Amino acid sequence: MTDKPKKKSRQQVFTLLVEVGRKDGDGLPEGSTGAALMCFASGIDEAEAVRETVAILKQADLAPLDVSGYGTLEERLAEGHDINEDERALMQRALDENSVIVAQMTPFYDKD
Repeated sequence: MTDKPKKKSRQQVFTLLVEVGRKDGDGLPEGSTGAALMCFASGIDEAEAVRETVAILKQADLAPLDVSGYGTLEERLAEGHDINEDERALMQRALDENSVIVAQMTPFYDKD
C-alpha cells in the first residue's frame, strides 16, 4: 500500500477584529456596551474566514456588528507588525483545527 502525498492545504489564517454589540445571554461583562474580539480564523480567502467567524459568533449568542481584516501572518509581517510566539501558536492552532480562535476580548463601557 502506498502513502498518498499529503495535499498542501489552501487554507490560510486571517487576523480579524470583530466588534460585537449586546444581546441577551451573550456572556459579556455586566455593564459593558459591547466588545472587540481579536480572532484568528482559517479560510481559503478572507471572505470565507469572515463568514465562518460571524456564523460561529452568532451561534455563541454574540451580536457581530463589524469585522475588520488585518490579513495573513505573512501580510502582517510585511506591514511590520510585531507578532509574538503566543499569537503565532494560536494562528497555527486555527490552521491545524480549521477553526476560529478568539485570542482576546476587550469589553466596551460607556464613559458615564
